[in-house]
Amino acid sequence: MSSISDLLTRKYANFRGVDFTNNDVKTSRSPLALNMWKVYEDSDCIQTRPGLKLLNTFNNDILGLFFLSKNNVLHVLVHVGTKLYKWINFPNTPAETKELFTGMNVIQSQSFVFENTLFIKDGINYLEYDGETIKKVEGTIPMTSYYKNPDGSTTIDESTDTDLVYQPVNCLTSLRKNAFIGDGTSKDYYLDAQGLDSANIYLMEATINGSPLIENIGFRVDREKGIVTFSNAPAKESEVIITYSKAGDDYLGRILNCTILCEFDNRIFFTGNPNYPNAIFHCELNDPRYVRDTAYYECGLNLAKIKAIIPGNNVLWVIKEIEQNSSSVYYLTPTIDNTYNKIYPSVNGSISLGCVSTGINFNDDIVFFSNRGLEGISNSSLYSEQNLQHRSTLVDTKLLLENDYNDVKLAEYNGYLLALVNSHVYLADSRKKYQSEANSIEYEWFYWELPYNINFIKEYRSKLYLGNKEGELYVLEGVTDNGLDVECYWTTPKDDFGYPSYTKTTNKRGNVADLKVMGNEAIHVDTLVDGVLKEKKVFSDKKGYIAYRIKDKKFKDIQLKFSSKKPFGIFSCTLQGFIAGYIKR
Repeated sequence: MSSISDLLTRKYANFRGVDFTNNDVKTSRSPLALNMWKVYEDSDCIQTRPGLKLLNTFNNDILGLFFLSKNNVLHVLVHVGTKLYKWINFPNTPAETKELFTGMNVIQSQSFVFENTLFIKDGINYLEYDGETIKKVEGTIPMTSYYKNPDGSTTIDESTDTDLVYQPVNCLTSLRKNAFIGDGTSKDYYLDAQGLDSANIYLMEATINGSPLIENIGFRVDREKGIVTFSNAPAKESEVIITYSKAGDDYLGRILNCTILCEFDNRIFFTGNPNYPNAIFHCELNDPRYVRDTAYYECGLNLAKIKAIIPGNNVLWVIKEIEQNSSSVYYLTPTIDNTYNKIYPSVNGSISLGCVSTGINFNDDIVFFSNRGLEGISNSSLYSEQNLQHRSTLVDTKLLLENDYNDVKLAEYNGYLLALVNSHVYLADSRKKYQSEANSIEYEWFYWELPYNINFIKEYRSKLYLGNKEGELYVLEGVTDNGLDVECYWTTPKDDFGYPSYTKTTNKRGNVADLKVMGNEAIHVDTLVDGVLKEKKVFSDKKGYIAYRIKDKKFKDIQLKFSSKKPFGIFSCTLQGFIAGYIKR
């Protein structure tokens, strides 16, 4: 018969996250947990995730949620199906909405804010909203030549004036300006392009010392030759500016068809155009309405698609889909150029494992999803080889089996990287990491399951918004999922008490769990004995601890399971037992 000296006490504490590897799970992790996480600002316990509160139901798939704070007024726009709405009384429900634009692309859109203006990209539109009106972005009209004589020759010695730089063509507009100095006798002015767009597309304009003239009233045009003929010769030394239209070869489509954007080095970078799958474009310094036709960089010779562009370490990382025997990681480095001031030449990285969905800069960690899970780029000195380090070993067995793994949506929230797929959320914890046996720095993870088929996620000012194809928009808030209880549980690892060859018997008394007081009267404490669930008892957290009796006999391994459909939190728990005889066949 066992004596008290044979008593073993197992303590489970300092909980870190889940471990779905089913391989020697540490006591600080759970092989079977749902809808739990840590709120570090509150306490160091694990606790139930917040609920979902319904804010509004729209009439179609939620594809974008945008915020513009201007003059102490918050403007909220929602991309729903093919329409863009303004949410007048956000976040009150039922929401009053105003249709701003129709003809949106039916994919998830992106945005950025520049000088109190909201810009939106959706793969077919490039829009700007100033808080009152929305319109398609009108490109900055470049001055493609200036200080010209009427015959098109320059008035400046270009060989000695190294500061003479003409503005390049803008992909976002077909309009261009030429500036001349009148000689008092010439009526014919030669533009810097021929084959101009017809008058049906653009009726040309001109100014002489600021006085406007319109085509056919003051001048006529030979579009094929690019010659403007004035009725009266402009005076000597007068400033003549002519505005004409010449569309480039799908210049506008280069940018409109992009589906991915990011901010870097005071510029907006665009990619994801299916017609230019390996190309990156960018706007001019502090001008998102100006993308010069030469601001174009190819990453690799193959046409493998770019899946993510990620600023970090003073470069722009370009992550492409996997392509056999080719680099999948490139970086664009800001470089001074005599003509364009800043250019971003593409440099091959040393990584060939490609991206299947997307990536992000997560607290200065450049990460992306490969067909193996979440990868991080380490040792990323630009003058040495980059190495991949795996980041998601603890959840790969579940994450990689998700049907829509190639369509992961990302958001950073409360110190976590949230990866949403199939209404499941995988949370990488930025504050808890460990070094794997392969010397990779890996994240600790939590795992949630959400109702309502959530497929949209967006963080804004410490609030997390979630939506679905039915047009329902939720905020992560409260203790229920819009009135439904949140099922949550935490299970300790399989424990053989350090004696895998022996059977064990629990000590009926002496088992205690420290809980967070959350007003829960229905916390279930059960055991899994050799994989079989055995229901025990329901407890209250009002004392901040519970003492539970466990009486299980002749088992190889045992687990504790804490569960509830009401919010609860747990700091630690214990389990006592005795070693019995050898396990028999």
